[in-house]
Amino acid sequence: MRDARSVISRRTAIAGACAVVVAVAVGIVAFRSPTTSAAASPTSFDLPALNGAGTVRLSSYRGEPVVVDLFASWCSACRDELPAFAAVAASTRGKVQFIGVDSLETGDGAAMAEQYRLAANGFVLARDVGPGDSDLHDALRAPGMPVTVLYDAAGRIVAKDVSSVPAATLRSQLRRYFGI
Repeated sequence: MRDARSVISRRTAIAGACAVVVAVAVGIVAFRSPTTSAAASPTSFDLPALNGAGTVRLSSYRGEPVVVDLFASWCSACRDELPAFAAVAASTRGKVQFIGVDSLETGDGAAMAEQYRLAANGFVLARDVGPGDSDLHDALRAPGMPVTVLYDAAGRIVAKDVSSVPAATLRSQLRRYFGI
């Protein structure tokens, strides 16, 4: 009888310990403070400028439509789409703001932005930051690169593409969502 009580007592103790471990684990996952980053939300990012000091904030462009393009120097699809994006940005200057965000970078995104004359064509340039240097990319739940996101004048996402966007498609989206 004593052995049976001992076994039951041990099982109860083990079950109780397991319950405590599970509760602690759930508590840690549910209540841990999120990684603090300026780019934690795809609708309110605050990123460092790609070159020099300063920041690029989506909220600074409230009241106007915004096209955000995430690119990286290693991304061949980015290289394919950026010349057309630069041309569209130049032709729509003053009607829509283009923001280029160097993300998931392993090379020289600033040199790539210069090569395609992004700033000269009206792009504001930023650098994605965070624990993995990709918080905005991750917040957008993008599987790869490039990523293009259109925001309306209120800062809401109206379209997101997670592959290369041809110039004709970009122009069509600008007409559809912004009347441009």
